[in-house]
Amino acid sequence: MASRLSRRKLLAGATAIAGAAAFPMPSIAQSAPFKLGLLTVKTGPLAQGGIQMEQGVVTYLKEKNNTFAGRKVEFISADTGGSPAGTKTKVQELVEREKVDTILGPLAAFELLAITDYVAEQKVPMLSLAGAEDMTQRKPNPYFLRPSATSSQAMHPMADYAANELKLKRIVTISEDFAFGHEQMGGFQQTFEEAGGKIVNKIWPPLVTPDYTPFVAQIADCDGVCQGFAGSNPLRFMKTYAAAGLKFPVVTGETGGDDALMRSIGDEMLGMYSCCPYTLDFDSDSNKRFIAAMQKDYGVDPGFYAAGLYVSAQTVDAGLALLNGKSDDKAALVKALRSVELKDTPRGTIKYDHLGNVIGDFFIRRVEKVNGKYFNKTVKTYHNVSQFWTYDEAKFLATPVYSRNYPPLKS
Repeated sequence: MASRLSRRKLLAGATAIAGAAAFPMPSIAQSAPFKLGLLTVKTGPLAQGGIQMEQGVVTYLKEKNNTFAGRKVEFISADTGGSPAGTKTKVQELVEREKVDTILGPLAAFELLAITDYVAEQKVPMLSLAGAEDMTQRKPNPYFLRPSATSSQAMHPMADYAANELKLKRIVTISEDFAFGHEQMGGFQQTFEEAGGKIVNKIWPPLVTPDYTPFVAQIADCDGVCQGFAGSNPLRFMKTYAAAGLKFPVVTGETGGDDALMRSIGDEMLGMYSCCPYTLDFDSDSNKRFIAAMQKDYGVDPGFYAAGLYVSAQTVDAGLALLNGKSDDKAALVKALRSVELKDTPRGTIKYDHLGNVIGDFFIRRVEKVNGKYFNKTVKTYHNVSQFWTYDEAKFLATPVYSRNYPPLKS
């Protein structure tokens, strides 16, 4: 069952809703609370990110006193269990029983793909962290927005940096054997090979892998490694990688080098490069407030997952304001959401393209250590990165979606 989050249960107090009489609204349509649902993951290897997702939403709600555009917000969080079946059950609960106005989440691409048709049929706006490419490409969902990144959106600039600035020539890719991993590595491969590099092997451990040793043993004949692990798996992979004595430089995307992981790492990650649409060292007032709130309320540094959901909530708030708080016309609501341009977010300025995907800055970071503390230091920023990178949109969409075997391994 979806859980309603109260001030007592969560420090942010995102779901305690005062009566409409205590908060007079300008119209009948606005007198009811705005119902905001979240699909997240609290168990399994993706739980670390899923918990931060919820914390990111709650942090923004607390900052806004649980109010969007003059309406109190009722926040309902549902744990999908990280499975397509669980996600289907929970989204039906949010839509049919809870009557939510908008859905945030889910986390994983395979979860998102399991519910996209249902969400479109129900005409409920959904803002997801999941990177499933075709949701904003070849099979766009008209009720969908992605305020985070497609699976490959961070990997295009990472590949460009790896080839042109790190001067890597031969790379082995390794990532979980599911849609997010496939699409990350496909984007990296295309851009890296077009820059003159070569992918010499692609390795696919299962999402739940008890021991990465047999997979690490396959890494050879290269001068670099690109890993795309998510949740807590980057920690386990990098420890196994270091224990095997491998010294090849490692690059990764937004999940493989998440800022929230830094307190749990050791020297095995020193020197690793990542590309992410959020970075802890981004210098803005919004980011400083966000970090301070996360540290105060949860005792953690925020990472990509928390920041992505904070920005998702910001987008809903701004879109609802454009409609003077009205949310009954879902087509009008999603149109307003897609027209939002935010100047001050923890990741900087963002806007949405005509397919509902975010355009914004992406940060190349290197893991460093000062006074015993590990952190990501931004070394380059790629500005206004589109889901189509530098490619012509029509030509990009005419090719297959990135997959386990596309682009094919050429060696």
